[in-house]
Amino acid sequence: MDATIVPKMQKHYPVLLKEIISVISPQHGGTFIDCTFGQGGYTKKILDFQNTNVIAIDRDIESEKIANQLKENFDDRFIFKNIKFSQLSNLKLKNENIRGVIFDLGYSYSQIKDPRKGLSFDTSGKLNMQLGLNTFSAEDAINKLDEKELEKIFKFFGDEKKAKYIARNIIKERSKNKIDTKSLVEIIDKSKKRKNFKVHNATKVFQALRIFVNKEVSELIFGLINAAKILKKGGILGVVTFHSLEDKIVKYFLKSLSENKSISRYSPVIEHSETLFNLIQKKPIIPSDDEVTKNPPSRSAKFRYAIKRADFYNFDTDVEEQFRNYIEIENYGDKL
Repeated sequence: MDATIVPKMQKHYPVLLKEIISVISPQHGGTFIDCTFGQGGYTKKILDFQNTNVIAIDRDIESEKIANQLKENFDDRFIFKNIKFSQLSNLKLKNENIRGVIFDLGYSYSQIKDPRKGLSFDTSGKLNMQLGLNTFSAEDAINKLDEKELEKIFKFFGDEKKAKYIARNIIKERSKNKIDTKSLVEIIDKSKKRKNFKVHNATKVFQALRIFVNKEVSELIFGLINAAKILKKGGILGVVTFHSLEDKIVKYFLKSLSENKSISRYSPVIEHSETLFNLIQKKPIIPSDDEVTKNPPSRSAKFRYAIKRADFYNFDTDVEEQFRNYIEIENYGDKL
């Protein structure tokens, strides 16, 4: 396949759409922030309700094409910004009634199959994996980081058991040739030897590289913190995750701020609220069997949400410290 040709998109299914709409209740109006606009599935559904406004963000500039189409019908109720989660505080909100902030941490079919992005081990050519507003690529990481750094990336971001052998073999191979997608897959296959016929040998390493290149851990952490700040009392913070590390971060953040350590010692207690969030249910919402049948990639989705209890801005959270080890690994990219 010519690397300049983008495959025709398959139908896009917004994951857990019915459940999310039920939780955020857009029928009551207000402004909602769609932090992962993508193909616009959540945004379009929210705008179907009267008296709603949506501020959508996405780091992938390709999403702006769909956003521009949506503006034609909802120009006075829809805004799109090409920014990252960590830049949520740059939205310069005035007195908007923010009733919900939604994150869907999955990737669309068009992103995965776009050979220019290099997210899939089925494509050929350069290792990219940049989803927008990046400073380095997977190719930079694979060809420049040392063995121990690569091992940690594969182990902690991909839960790859053969991380050490894969990293070692990458170092050997790159001393002879620059590594691209095809050669990386070959190295992984040789390093793992035994094939898992249910999961491709390269799945975990490619996931790890994507997380690393896009700094997904720190982006999610600071995105959650900023989202919690801009929500109004009674507003919903909801997140759809697709792998265990994401879910672990979201679960910890919402649970810890639903306990008695939410309020900052620097801010006055408002309405004597003891916690930032009210966690309605501890277990995540998962897709129905019917949804998984229609959209198989949704099978790993988990939706967690919480309701903000008071209109205060400052609060204490140790989520950054809790996941410090992952952030330190992400910082290897600073030297690329």
